[in-house]
Amino acid sequence: MKRIYLSSPHMSDAGYEKEYIKEAFDTNWIAPLGENVNQFEEEVASYVGIKSAAALSSGTAAIHLGLKAAGVSQGDIVFCQSLTFSASANPIIYEGAIPVFIDSESDTWNMDPEALETAFQKYPNAKAVVVVNLYGNPAKLIEIKQICDAHHCVLIEDAAESLGSKLMNQETGSFGDYGIFSFNGNKIITTSGGGMLVSNDSEKIEKARFWATQSREKALHYEHKEIGYNYRMSNICAGIGRGQLRVLDERIQQKTNIYQIYKKELESGGILSMIPVPVNTEPNHWLSVAVIDAHKTDITPVNIVETLQGYNIEARRVWKPMHQQPVFEKYDFIKVAEKSVAEDLFEHGICLPSDTKMTEEEQSVIISELKKILNL
Repeated sequence: MKRIYLSSPHMSDAGYEKEYIKEAFDTNWIAPLGENVNQFEEEVASYVGIKSAAALSSGTAAIHLGLKAAGVSQGDIVFCQSLTFSASANPIIYEGAIPVFIDSESDTWNMDPEALETAFQKYPNAKAVVVVNLYGNPAKLIEIKQICDAHHCVLIEDAAESLGSKLMNQETGSFGDYGIFSFNGNKIITTSGGGMLVSNDSEKIEKARFWATQSREKALHYEHKEIGYNYRMSNICAGIGRGQLRVLDERIQQKTNIYQIYKKELESGGILSMIPVPVNTEPNHWLSVAVIDAHKTDITPVNIVETLQGYNIEARRVWKPMHQQPVFEKYDFIKVAEKSVAEDLFEHGICLPSDTKMTEEEQSVIISELKKILNL
């Protein structure tokens, strides 16, 4: 059986990406900067409904420059969702700041507003909050934004996984002071590698572009007054992104169909439950994720991952919380429930194959194997 991936790159059938790449070659403009970069920034900003965007080399770079734009520096406290990939937290360390990790809640699997409020009581001078829209599910962004505003704290919305997701009919990535997107190869659209920082503060985005091009001053020689970074997206990668953006809505529909089929076929036994769709949201369903009821079976996520691997099918466990990672274990973790929601989701959660190139027949095979494993 051919390999079925969790979520792999999927170029458009119409070859839109090739049109923009060819244009870059025809104009001999393949450097970081060029018309594809300019247009990709404008097109993403327009799609999200926000004023300005900076195309960067990765989502991690976007978070880093978002933190810098927020004024985060040595010794500052930054609250960060614990249940996420390490790229959400690593840039906090880049700036010499101190991460404090926040537990999740069960409605969205994202940052718990109650735990965030508790964190502000303990650390009233926190400089920024990094909230994540996990697996494409919008967090409780309105409540979290209200809490941040009340404490005069900058909100950075890590929408790396949620391009195209909506809360109250508003695009994710547009709720915070800054939003970030990732176009890594496994995301819903890809530039092979890349990211985007967005904001309604156009001056801050312009500053981010400056930092991302090695902080080179306008002079006839190379003049640098600030530390800079080699973070700009190439014109070739931006061309791929422009083509991918044209099929984003189609990919969202495909991901949604995959989620709905899993939900219909696997939830009836009561052993496995799909990640919930929060009220007033339209997730992009980047990954179809489920949680196993440990009271009804001894089967673990590891059992499922290893068994499916034997059939050349890729599945993964849910992100291991940051506060449990060896590199971050010395930092504080704030929770309000007796048992951490993030820890429970890691212990019992499983990411199912969600590849948009996967056929219905292939998904049926996966479902059949899952039913055997779980005795459904």
